[in-house]
Amino acid sequence: MKHVNLRLPDDLHEQARAAADADDRSLNSWLVTVVRRAVTPGTTLNRPDGDPATAAPLRGSGHSPRP
Repeated sequence: MKHVNLRLPDDLHEQARAAADADDRSLNSWLVTVVRRAVTPGTTLNRPDGDPATAAPLRGSGHSPRP
């Protein structure tokens, strides 16, 4: 597993944390899921109003599996 230092604007960090909390995930787990969906071929992201800059909402409340 690689460690990445990601800098987010304060407002984006707050939105991401709120989305992770709403999905009952840690921020890290939520970000891994969002990135995984973004890079998976054939995956269609469900973006509100078709805005490519808006993150896709996550469904379900499960956590990423741990090895």
